[in-house]
Amino acid sequence: MARLRIGWCALACLAAVGVVGNATAQQVDATGPHPSLVWFATQLLPSPQLVVHETEHDETKVAFGAQWQVTPVLYSFGIHRSQNPWRTVVVEPIVRQSGSIEWHITPHYFSMGGSFSNRWGLRSGIRSYVPVVQRGDYLSLSFGVSMLRVQGGTSVVYEAGSHVLFGFVGLMVGYSPTPGARRLFTTLQLRFF
Repeated sequence: MARLRIGWCALACLAAVGVVGNATAQQVDATGPHPSLVWFATQLLPSPQLVVHETEHDETKVAFGAQWQVTPVLYSFGIHRSQNPWRTVVVEPIVRQSGSIEWHITPHYFSMGGSFSNRWGLRSGIRSYVPVVQRGDYLSLSFGVSMLRVQGGTSVVYEAGSHVLFGFVGLMVGYSPTPGARRLFTTLQLRFF
């Protein structure tokens, strides 16, 4: 239970740092987005996941999962040079999907058995978005690598995804090749900006 409290406190601190960082960025560039109560409420909606994982006894199991995402920093190389390419926490779809690289923090919940606190995980990594059709509005691809901390272990996760409808819907596939903790993540990523 203490781990769960620490996790929620860490998530709240990250959100607070992001809001403060975004407010500072807004003083430099007043054209960027601002966090709002509605925006924050929509960020609490999770993206559903299906996780295929290997157990200690070399059994393969399938579990449901959910994930959320926080973007502390994003740099866009696809927007017009007259615009500020840096974003913190709140990122417009065109800025992300037209070509960007981001640092993301992704809390996960996995229904994999064990205690309630062991079902929570945290990923942190770097992801790049590449526009394919209509500057990424109709289709963009993403590629990334991250570190996953779950059930007392740490593993690397490689991922790829495709995103449609201005980035509101994406299909992400991630793979963790760590022996004894292999996992395949399939995520229907839902974003509300």
